[in-house]
Order: sequence, then structure tokens, then C-alpha cells
Amino acid sequence: MAAVPLLRAGGSCRRHRRLLIASSSSCSAGGGRAAERRERPDSAVLGFSPPAHSHNDWIGPPDKHSNLRPVIFYVPPEESPLERRLREARQEAQACNQHFWARHNCAFRQEKEEFIYSRLKAKGLEMRDETGQKATLNAEEMADFYKDFLSKNFRKHMQYNRDWYKRNFTITFLMGQVALARALRWLRWKKKNVER
Repeated sequence: MAAVPLLRAGGSCRRHRRLLIASSSSCSAGGGRAAERRERPDSAVLGFSPPAHSHNDWIGPPDKHSNLRPVIFYVPPEESPLERRLREARQEAQACNQHFWARHNCAFRQEKEEFIYSRLKAKGLEMRDETGQKATLNAEEMADFYKDFLSKNFRKHMQYNRDWYKRNFTITFLMGQVALARALRWLRWKKKNVER
């Protein structure tokens, strides 16, 4: 699947500062450091690589564990310290989101399978019927699982939402600072050129 360019979007996690994508080959969704090419993660980790001449952020195909689309952020050659802080905050947000949703989705799938197995076993049924098809439960029975899963993970979701808002307010504040710095730089440049 081809990557799609993205023109500046927001997105932060102090614990995962350098970790761009916490993808793993198993359900555990363990972390790992991506090799960097001008601060960009290795294309082997993400499954795509933007062209070297690109001056935009790029969005890749969805991760199979988190279902989130990873972003490779463009690093300008003359990136200011403030712009670097903004980019790193966005990378942290991406890493935190990736890590949380990969773990959450894995737990969801595992608990769902266990729930289905236990309900089928209680009914005296096997995981597969006589035709080899995977046995399923009806919507009402699955509603019990969804309700229990959400109730059990309520605190995790609340903590995730609080962290998400904090990170995004920080990113929004940094974006405002970067926009102001760029506007002042442009005004200084314009004033300098008018005086010539």
C-alpha cells in the first residue's frame, strides 16, 4: 500500500520520546527503536518509505496491531530548536498512541476469543462446527462481552484521554509558538528587503 503525503498535522508521550512506532510481530506490541535516516524511521519497520526529495510529512498504511496510520515527519534542513520540539512532541504522541492501541486491541482480541470459547464450552459446543466454520455467538451474547470489556478498561481509557488531551494542548501551544516565530522571521526578512 502506498504512503500518502500529509501537510503538517498534530499529534506526543514522554516515556516514548524517540520511539516512533512501537510495532511488534506479536500481540505483545513491544517497543523498539527505529533506525533513523535524517530522523526518519527505517522503512522496514513501517513498511513504506517516502521519496528522499519529499518536503512533507507522510502517512503510511495502517499498523496491523494498533490500526493507526504511522507518520514519517519531514525534518527541514534548518529546523529551529522550537520546530524540533514540536516535531518531537508529535512523534511522542504518535508513539504513545501506537503503544496504547496496539496493547488495547491485542487484549480485546484475546479476551474476546476467551469469552467466545467459554460461552461455547458452556453450551457444549466446539470452536468449529461440523462444516469447519468458526462458531460464533449472537449479538446479545457479544453485547455482554463488550459491556464487560469497556467497564473493566474504563480507568485505562480515562487515563489515556487525560494524557491525550495534555499532549495535544502542548502540541497546539508549540504550533502557535512556531507560527508566531515564523511570522516574525518573515516580517524581519520583509523589512530587511524593503530597506535595500
